[in-house]
Amino acid sequence: MGMLQDKVAIITGASSGIGRAAAMLFSAEGAAVILNARGRPGLDDVAETIRGQGGRVHVVVGDVSLPETHDELVADAIRLFGGLDIAFNNAAIVGPMKPLVEVALSEWQETLATNLTSAFLASRRQIPAMLERTGGAIIFTSSFVGTSVGLPGMGVYAAAKAGLMGLVKGITADYASRGIRANALMPGGVETAMAGDEAQKEWAAGLHAVKRIAQPEEIARAALFLASPMSSFVVGSALFADGGNSAVK
Repeated sequence: MGMLQDKVAIITGASSGIGRAAAMLFSAEGAAVILNARGRPGLDDVAETIRGQGGRVHVVVGDVSLPETHDELVADAIRLFGGLDIAFNNAAIVGPMKPLVEVALSEWQETLATNLTSAFLASRRQIPAMLERTGGAIIFTSSFVGTSVGLPGMGVYAAAKAGLMGLVKGITADYASRGIRANALMPGGVETAMAGDEAQKEWAAGLHAVKRIAQPEEIARAALFLASPMSSFVVGSALFADGGNSAVK
């Protein structure tokens, strides 16, 4: 029996990086997984791997900044697997890498729509479905950027990621007494496409106490903790999985 045996989980941003690693891990721990990203090829590859290992999986292609994407994800979780227990709202974009006064309004709006408004749209649909199952776990991928440190050219991303912690606290105030556990996961630098080229990865590694960046699987294991009964009394929290980054600033 896995840690998520017979649970149903939505994972966004699941075609690569942290989301892909979480999809594989959650499935291996017994969950049925509903996977989302904007592109089908990567999602289909993950789903094929999970099915080959005997897992239960369904794919929904769509933009997380649109409410209809979350409507479909939750509806399919209920229709295909009977309900919803876990949501790992992980999809994100870095957005414009430039000083704040050079950021166009459209760039600000797109970055907040993908990183923050999407979290509102997701939880607005996920919470009622979880309440039908007497509760559930919602995890948002935030970042050390905007929560423990600011970085040059990343003001928009920082604002969006910091906003997720406010959403976590609001959900906790409204729904913790009804069994909803909302938490934010704060990764440090991770070996993904968003990490940039080798020079950028080396620079990011130097920010961390451990002097390296994480593998996606390391962050996925932190997400598993927040999704599982092991974290039953962890509510409204920020879990730093950042290699000591926040500790040495």
